Amino acid sequence: MITLDIISDPICPWCYIGWARLARALESRPDHPFTIQWHPFQLNPDMPSGGMDRREYLEHKFGGKDGAMRAYAPVVEHAEAAGLNIDFAGITRTPNTVDAHRLIHWAGIEGRQTPMVLSLFRAYFVEGKDIGDPETLLDLAEGVGMDRAMTQQLLGSDADAADIRARDAHARSRGVTGVPTFIVGGQHALSGAQPAEVWVEVIDDIAAQIAAAN
Repeated sequence: MITLDIISDPICPWCYIGWARLARALESRPDHPFTIQWHPFQLNPDMPSGGMDRREYLEHKFGGKDGAMRAYAPVVEHAEAAGLNIDFAGITRTPNTVDAHRLIHWAGIEGRQTPMVLSLFRAYFVEGKDIGDPETLLDLAEGVGMDRAMTQQLLGSDADAADIRARDAHARSRGVTGVPTFIVGGQHALSGAQPAEVWVEVIDDIAAQIAAAN
């Protein structure tokens, strides 16, 4: 098996789109060699712990309502093409994602990492939930089979928060400036929401190399 590291943030729409495209390729190649691991990156590392109003955030980031609409027009187009029903109008908060990343980390220990990431994507982009809210995170954790009481205890502490920030900083130190970023086998990096066809080609190339080596 070959590790496919995915550096992402659960409030990044391109990460959601990138996963949908990758998933389509993986479905077409069920014998793919990838073991997937998710890694933290914060789009907004200076976001207040309680998050902020999404409209205020977008207008500040993109220079007003018109700028925000222009920035998100291609996102909507590509999301629909990927089969995703993102409800941007339903998103009212932009959260700090350290706790969401902690949840992803803990889910990984239990072998539930990808289901946890997908649950966070759906909660934020489809259901308009605040994934910075502890009760929301507990519901999502329980939904993928994690122990609610244990997760509540962990979320109520600072467990692994410093590690999440350090891993985020490490990714930036390695040149990651945006997400999603995919690292194949610890060596080859692909940035952005790559088309499914690109992933099929990557999988087929790896399969050919493995066959030649054997």
